Amino acid sequence: MTSVDSTSAPTAALESLWRAAGLPAAALVHATLTGNEPALPSSFAVGTAAQASFAAAALAAAEIGHARNGVRQQIAVDMRSAALECCGHFTVDGVAPKVWDKLAGLYGCGKGGVRLHTNFAHHRDGVLRLLGLTIGEQTERAAVAEALLRWDAFEFEQAATDAGLVVAAVRSVEAWDAHPQRAALAAQALVAIERIGDAPPLPLPALAVAERPLTGLRVLELTRILAGPFCGRSLAAYGADVLLVNSPNLPNIDAIIDTSRGKRSALADLRTDIGRDALRGVLRDAHVFVQGCRPGSLAALGFAPDAVAALRPGIVMVSLSAYGEHGPWANKRGFDSLVQTATGFNLAEAEAAGSAQPRALPMQILDMASGALMAFGAQAALLRQQTEGGSWHVRVSLARTAQWLRDLGRVANGFDAPAAAFDSVMEDSHSGWGRLSAIRPTAQFSHTPAGYALPSMPPGTHALAWA
Repeated sequence: MTSVDSTSAPTAALESLWRAAGLPAAALVHATLTGNEPALPSSFAVGTAAQASFAAAALAAAEIGHARNGVRQQIAVDMRSAALECCGHFTVDGVAPKVWDKLAGLYGCGKGGVRLHTNFAHHRDGVLRLLGLTIGEQTERAAVAEALLRWDAFEFEQAATDAGLVVAAVRSVEAWDAHPQRAALAAQALVAIERIGDAPPLPLPALAVAERPLTGLRVLELTRILAGPFCGRSLAAYGADVLLVNSPNLPNIDAIIDTSRGKRSALADLRTDIGRDALRGVLRDAHVFVQGCRPGSLAALGFAPDAVAALRPGIVMVSLSAYGEHGPWANKRGFDSLVQTATGFNLAEAEAAGSAQPRALPMQILDMASGALMAFGAQAALLRQQTEGGSWHVRVSLARTAQWLRDLGRVANGFDAPAAAFDSVMEDSHSGWGRLSAIRPTAQFSHTPAGYALPSMPPGTHALAWA
């Protein structure tokens, strides 16, 4: 186990992200990072990943503000606070929503083990159908456990993948390193920023000294689960006008109550000409387009990166994938918990903890760090757009973020960290669901504090149009 230097690793990680994006090194002195590992109980440097990614996103916002009005801000990010924000804890009218479906989680198989993701009814029923069990809420966990004992883990993973379900076999890091998808990811940058078209610099509205750095920038968000929504929420906290677009045909998880803070929330059915035309209408005036659809799915609807750049020259498009955009798993469905399992974290954590059972990381760090990296990449591309012109495509994947987390090293005393406690980091607001108590933004700005100007509201509350 290669131990992380908890005093210098966060700064080094931030500097590496910053330089890889081609941003001016002189800005790094305006970031202050406090705290040390372990931030939460883990043998991995989850606090470092949270702190460095959050700091990169906040510092990029400050750099945009400086480019717009000449005012230089200091930003500060505390490691423990960043780790707690990654936990996504919130309550509505004093009640914390249920995070997981009763069938979700880790199971043993006849050979090996798997993790199931059953938070959506159609994913749950697909797994039950594959196992030959009664579909619906009445099937209990014990029946699933018994049925999985008749399967080899990797064979079940493949059968589920072929059926379009979300299942991951438990792997060691060594097994993942030998997987062809791991080889495909090696060619992808952690935050890939690619010029995809020619365009003049887009003029940005004037920015007053007292305004947050992204005020007046329009962000169109087409995401659903955690990483993409966290990206949009971060940009909203820095002042952007974020328009979240949901499908009227797809379910959401309860986390949308938390991740919709600061946004307006509209609906569009992209299966229809009307819905696609409406999306094109708002795209023509967007500065940033954030999407978390599987690779190729938006292209099939007419919204491939080159088509988006042709529609809105100068756009910054940000794309999230589970396992990257190339390789045998490019189209494989995945969520943070499943990517953790597939890439070896569950077994590695168990080994470090002396446990016989696979062990999850203490928060959805792949989602939250990826979301922050998406926000960082979007802003780095915006800065390039302002100086070089062009249209840009930013790509981030959960599995590539997982590799970055591994590369940050291990924390020898990681399980000595205190468990998450949220009282000191919560703030209250109203929402369309009730009284919301959620974690306030971790990143601190010296002149224009981050925050949410709009309450969280259900999908369809607002028109599909800019304010």
